[in-house]
Formats: sequence, structure tokens, C-alpha cells
Amino acid sequence: MDKFLLAIAVALALTSLICLVRVIVGPTKGDRIIGINVVGTKTIVIIALIAFILRETYFLDVVLVYALISFIASIFISREFAEEPEEEDEQHA
Repeated sequence: MDKFLLAIAVALALTSLICLVRVIVGPTKGDRIIGINVVGTKTIVIIALIAFILRETYFLDVVLVYALISFIASIFISREFAEEPEEEDEQHA
């Protein structure tokens, strides 16, 4: 069972790398924001899987803190990107 969960964690890590490519190459800002959120979510799941495999509960505290930081960062990045088009619209008016 542990080997199966470890294989899932490796698969999630590989798909996270694919999402990182979308963050770097992504043609729009929306693609980059979604890519960052997906990488953060997959990281949380990987850490939770490792906590389950190792039977260490303190990793779950790390997961909660990482999820909170990821959520706050997503809100901050979204607000920054949302403010930019308004400034551009004022210049063109």
C-alpha cells in the first residue's frame, strides 16, 4: 500500500512539473494564476500523502500552514492582476 501511495506522490510531482511549464509559458495571466494554484494544491496533497506514508502527524500541521499561505498568496496575486487592467483602461480613456 505504501508503494502505491508513493507512486501516486511521484505521479503528482510529475504533473506539477507540467503545471510549472504552464506557469512559465502560459500566454495569459489567468493561465499563470491557475497554474500556480494547481501546483500549490498538488504540493499540499503530496505532503499529506507523505504524512500518511510515514505516519507522522506533524506534517499535517505543515499542510495546514502551507494551504493558508497558498490561499493568501493566490488572493494577493489575483488582486494585483485585477488592478492592472483598470489602470490601462484609464490611460486609454
